Amino acid sequence: MIDLAALPKAELHLHIEGTLEPELMFELARRNRVALPYADVESVRQAYVFADLQSFLDIYYRACSVLLEEQDFYELTRAYLERARADGVRHAEIFFDPQTHTARGVGFDKVVLGINRALREGETLGISSRLIMCFLRDLSAESALATLEQAAPYQDLITGVGLDSAEVGHPPVKFAEVYREALAAGFHVVAHAGEEGPPDYIWQALDVLGVERVDHGVRCLEDSRLVERLVADQMPLTVCPLSNLKLRVIDTIDHHPLARMLDHGLRATVNSDDPAYFGGYVAQNFAAVASALPLSTDALVQLARNSFQASFLDDRAKASHLAEIDALT
Repeated sequence: MIDLAALPKAELHLHIEGTLEPELMFELARRNRVALPYADVESVRQAYVFADLQSFLDIYYRACSVLLEEQDFYELTRAYLERARADGVRHAEIFFDPQTHTARGVGFDKVVLGINRALREGETLGISSRLIMCFLRDLSAESALATLEQAAPYQDLITGVGLDSAEVGHPPVKFAEVYREALAAGFHVVAHAGEEGPPDYIWQALDVLGVERVDHGVRCLEDSRLVERLVADQMPLTVCPLSNLKLRVIDTIDHHPLARMLDHGLRATVNSDDPAYFGGYVAQNFAAVASALPLSTDALVQLARNSFQASFLDDRAKASHLAEIDALT
């Protein structure tokens, strides 16, 4: 069996706020004098039992209350990068949710500059990166447009925009205008679709928002015509197996559709989503599907290759990473 932690890979679906481990959460709470509704680290971990996406988000947003200063975002991002290096990550395209923080009075600049300082240092760890700003889909389109305006002075630090948070009842079409503005400004565009939401949300992400990647997308298999479209376009899907398990999208990991997605010719990738909450970083996601699903070594290598091919790296960088995979396999 190939060493999955050593296998070079890109991570394309990672919410930096979702890497907030309980130990750092308590450290920042003490430093910033923020009261938490948990007695200790163990009680936090015991709270990580989720019925659905919304029950996770309720805890996720509460935990974010400890993130107040630029240094907090730096330490959060630096800690993720060190874990990612141990998991064979060579490139990371990282989501952040500015509205989660600006709504609490935290300056947009503190968020972006803190994360970016760590990302620059990540290059010394052998990890290149891109930063993707997500809009919270359960807030208004007007709020998203205001956030896009806030991002304008930092466009040299932000590669793309995305769409996350509570999916059901908040279709992609709601954000058509802000995506038109983002594309006109030169941002790459991605969106969460087809996690809890129906296949129609994936169609909307493609045809209304014009996305270059679909985040999650696991429900595409319910629509054969959609699968044909995704295969024909080789549209990347950033799949998060342990997240799907933890949020009850699937009942057991051996029921995950990843192997079937590859069998259909879909360009799927493996990612960790919110690993502090979902039980594993990216190598653990690879290990989980490798042990539970009928995936050959070639299929696991293809998942790693897909991750670089689906990234926003230039062709030269992609070729370099793919050559490293070839040399190891």
